[in-house]
Amino acid sequence: MDPKQFQRRALVMVLLLALMLTGMGATLYDLQINNGKEYFRQAQNKIAEQETVEAARGQVLDRNGQVLVSNKVVYQVSLDTSSMKDDRNRILLELMEISREEGVEWADNLPISKTAPFTFTTDDPYFTVSVDEEGNTVKSLTRLGRLAVYYEWIEDPTAEPEETEVDEPQAEAEIGLWDKIKAFFSGAPTQTETQSQEEEPYQLPNAQELLGKMCATFEIQGEGAVDENSGETVPVLNIGDLSTREARDLAGILYELSLRSSGVYQANEYVFAQDVDIDFITRVKENSLTGVVIEPTTVRQYHTTYAAHLLGQVTPIYPEEVEYYTSLDLDGDGVADYSLNDTVGRGGVEQAFESYLRGSSGVRTVERNASGKIVSETWLEEPEPGDNVVLTLDINLQAYVENTLATAIPQIDVEEAVGGGACVILDVDTSEVLACASYPTFDPAKYNSNFNEYASDPLEPLFNRALQGTFAPGSTFKMVTAIAGLEEGIITPTTEIKDEGIYKYYSSPQPKCWIYNTNGGNHGSINVSEAIEVSCNYFFYEVGRLLGIDTLVDYATRFGLGQKTGLELAERQGVMASPEYTESMGGTWYEGSVLSVAIGQESSQFTPIQLANYIAALVNGGSRNATHLLKEVKSSDFSQVLYTKEPELLSTIEIQDENLEAVKAGMLALTTQGSVSRHFTDLPFQVGAKTGSAQVDGQVEANAVFVCFAPYDDPEVAMALVVQRGGSGSELGAMAADILSYYFSSQETRDEAPTENTLVR
Repeated sequence: MDPKQFQRRALVMVLLLALMLTGMGATLYDLQINNGKEYFRQAQNKIAEQETVEAARGQVLDRNGQVLVSNKVVYQVSLDTSSMKDDRNRILLELMEISREEGVEWADNLPISKTAPFTFTTDDPYFTVSVDEEGNTVKSLTRLGRLAVYYEWIEDPTAEPEETEVDEPQAEAEIGLWDKIKAFFSGAPTQTETQSQEEEPYQLPNAQELLGKMCATFEIQGEGAVDENSGETVPVLNIGDLSTREARDLAGILYELSLRSSGVYQANEYVFAQDVDIDFITRVKENSLTGVVIEPTTVRQYHTTYAAHLLGQVTPIYPEEVEYYTSLDLDGDGVADYSLNDTVGRGGVEQAFESYLRGSSGVRTVERNASGKIVSETWLEEPEPGDNVVLTLDINLQAYVENTLATAIPQIDVEEAVGGGACVILDVDTSEVLACASYPTFDPAKYNSNFNEYASDPLEPLFNRALQGTFAPGSTFKMVTAIAGLEEGIITPTTEIKDEGIYKYYSSPQPKCWIYNTNGGNHGSINVSEAIEVSCNYFFYEVGRLLGIDTLVDYATRFGLGQKTGLELAERQGVMASPEYTESMGGTWYEGSVLSVAIGQESSQFTPIQLANYIAALVNGGSRNATHLLKEVKSSDFSQVLYTKEPELLSTIEIQDENLEAVKAGMLALTTQGSVSRHFTDLPFQVGAKTGSAQVDGQVEANAVFVCFAPYDDPEVAMALVVQRGGSGSELGAMAADILSYYFSSQETRDEAPTENTLVR
């Protein structure tokens, strides 16, 4: 190599190195000497905080692997007012303006109307009144009341008045003898009496007065504002061009922040807005709003509009629950598993399987600069996502049932407006819940946004009739009476009882068979199978009387009627009629009351899920299993099955084969030659069923009840259908046949889930 060329290259390298060192030195000089003090000040103002980060909840899937509920990442806006300092109100006003322009709604629970003239939006803004167990009246401050007392906007309305001791001789001396004499003859009150009459009781401020006090405390200052409609000057103070609406909205935000910062109310961190879009985020960033923190978070995402009554919601921990949740140590490691700012499952599956879905929270240290921006974060403990819950529910069947109810119920021809309805389908052998529908229903994704609309709907779409509604079973109870009579030897499968139209064993009551009420006729001599087919009341009056109420109650209880079914979700217990219940309600039990009980009347009230489980226990030979929605639990990555739910036997009923066949034969005859046969003749399988109806409170139309099982030869599913004011149970036969046809046809056409060399959940 040419020595000169080598020297030139070496010189270039040295020069480049020198330039780099010079640049680094200049940068360090600028950082340390020119701007050292400023950066030091900023470093000193950094705030390090330790945060608990909630883990992503597990997913909820149906029995076939369809995702029902998962998570989605959204951006939420929270406020750090400590970094806003004196600019707090200005920053919040800018944030409000951006929110309005971008169509973002923020959380505001101040119970004062948002337009002048201002009024309270609740009947009891400051305190509520209740009666304790001992009958004493108890006053409790509301959230607004507690904050108002804390800031001395009001005197505590729940505090006992202080008693003041009066020195009577001294008071009399102050009045004077001459004043007393004049008052006696003239009838005029003395000075002291006049003073006491002039003292008015303390009046709590109205909404406008309270808002004025709030604005003063929160330094929303300026001149009084005039309401454009009424012309009144309202006690809201302006900042420059601040309108009364802006002042009210600003006070609402500061109210939410003050609830948390004052310490008088334990609540979750105030989230200003959630699920904001990129346009909103860009506007906030462009305006460099100090203390406005935008962070990603996860919320529940619903992949179905069905099963709303079963899935539940996820909400923040309510203030009254803070102590309970923050004391829980579910995994036994000595550390509470919940913190103040956590969310929890609320109702339905989300609440029932909270321990599986929740996961383990993580902990991180976050460092923010003086502007509230995150400059660094360090994970101390990574969050572990929750496990995935697989339900017994078939969401396609659930959807079909809900759509059937929504289509058919409004079309039922009755003289009185139809109420709601419910349908429950169970696996006969395991009591797994395949479908559990209540009509009318709601969209689970819109539960929070449309809550007031749902809550005020007279048809009560939030009410789960399948689990919480109780209905008289009517003639669907007659299989209990039949099994009890057969097993106790009162009758045999061939025993015939002659229907004489009017049952005259007692002088009173003397109830009539339904056919006598219809045309004055009777069913003649019939056996138990025929009595079930034609629903002969006379036959079951006689069997019920011979059994007695205690035996009837015993069999009904073993079938689970008037008993909770064991479901993981909240359910009503219902009522099985008995002398004890009647007397507990202040009524009188008569010996002849057993007649009504035997045909499903009197005070018996059962839930649709109880009726379905009763039919399942009947046709599987007498084994009553607990109903359940949980099928299995899988790990967060779906790699392991962590838990599988096994059937749980609750009670058994010894039923001889010939007795069971006699009862089932009557239920089969109803669908092959009875009143509902026209709906079932075209099905490729046979169905056993029973109709029922029960008059309630003198209403025009009775509640309609229908129970069935299929296929007849080898029962797989049991179903209960109830429609409020639906007339005769036979009206529901078409709905039941349609649902069963869909279920079995979909079972045949459903593809087998791949098990090898395929990515599955």
